Amino acid sequence: MNKKEISEIKKQFTPSRCAITRICGCYVNGEKEKKAQMKEMFLSLPEEEMFKYFDIFRKTLSGTIGKNLVNMEFPMETEDYGGTQAFLMSLRESQLNDPNLLNEFYDKVIESYDNGEHYLILLIHSVYDVPGKTTDGLEMDDASDEVYDHILCAICPVKLSKPGLSYQAEINEFHDRIRDWIVDMPEVGFLFPAFNDRSTDIHNILYYTKNPEDLRNSLVDRLLGCVLPLTAKSQKETFQTLIEDTLTGEGDYEIVRTIHENLTEMIEEKKEEPEPLILDKTDIKKLLSNSGVAPEKLENLEKQMDEVPPVPFMASNIANIRKFEVKTPDVVVQVNPSRADLVETRIIDGRQCIVIEINDAVEVNGIPVRFRSSGENISPEDTYENTEDIF
Repeated sequence: MNKKEISEIKKQFTPSRCAITRICGCYVNGEKEKKAQMKEMFLSLPEEEMFKYFDIFRKTLSGTIGKNLVNMEFPMETEDYGGTQAFLMSLRESQLNDPNLLNEFYDKVIESYDNGEHYLILLIHSVYDVPGKTTDGLEMDDASDEVYDHILCAICPVKLSKPGLSYQAEINEFHDRIRDWIVDMPEVGFLFPAFNDRSTDIHNILYYTKNPEDLRNSLVDRLLGCVLPLTAKSQKETFQTLIEDTLTGEGDYEIVRTIHENLTEMIEEKKEEPEPLILDKTDIKKLLSNSGVAPEKLENLEKQMDEVPPVPFMASNIANIRKFEVKTPDVVVQVNPSRADLVETRIIDGRQCIVIEINDAVEVNGIPVRFRSSGENISPEDTYENTEDIF
């Protein structure tokens, strides 16, 4: 799913657009015991509660695609009888009306979700009448030709509120606040089936994780049965290793800088498009070639790529477009990515040096300074144009 498709589903979480038919939940304590269950027609809930649930469901579809929101495909065997995808299909088709299926789902979550604290498993069924669209993107509510029948799951921590004093208006006094259990925003969740090309895709699922570096491997493997993708951090580390091994330890500064600049430019060109920029083997080879990597070095890339799992790299995961960093054991230089050309490497007096061109004002710990020319002596009164700038 891309940004537009995710946004379209999130827009349904309002009173005027709500397509949720039923909400179910199971409260689990730290010992993995079911303490309470609920099953309600969603539109029968008090309006104040509906808004709280809308916040949770919107959060389950929030974040960066490829980091917090991960598109996953079901292996073919999971769609056979008894498979994880087949079970989710049965759950959706029941419209959450089958208590046996619900209990089985809760048991599967409890078995695969490694968490030593209290949490709430929320599950909703929703039926979205997908409106048609004109060629210029305008919705036509009276031209719908598909119904998107789906379920959404959110697993939320339940935490004890903080201790403190509270004002009790009925007696006009302050006393110890009664602590109660609060449902927090979700840690993980999923939307099934996926809403790809504004249509139902039963072969894919959209997975949410609050922490991009903790995909909850057991939950993905045992509950969903999907192939676990590389995390954003793992993608970046794998890409950096590919570059390092391709250049065989002889990484030229200019080449590495050019790779960063070209990658940043590619991301900027695609930033308005709903689909994230994804690089496969061919794209990476072209990127390195356009950045000045010699053809013989690209042969190393071919060998390295054959040893890497065939998972495409998301450009936003492997490049930091907000900063350009040059690092030594003792010095870290951070540069505006658009002005990486200001940093050069030179041999001066037989020593390797990082040279930074300075055209504007310079400050050291907030104090404006200027640099003396070779052989120039600077008197104290000439050090600053205005002594008020020091303080």
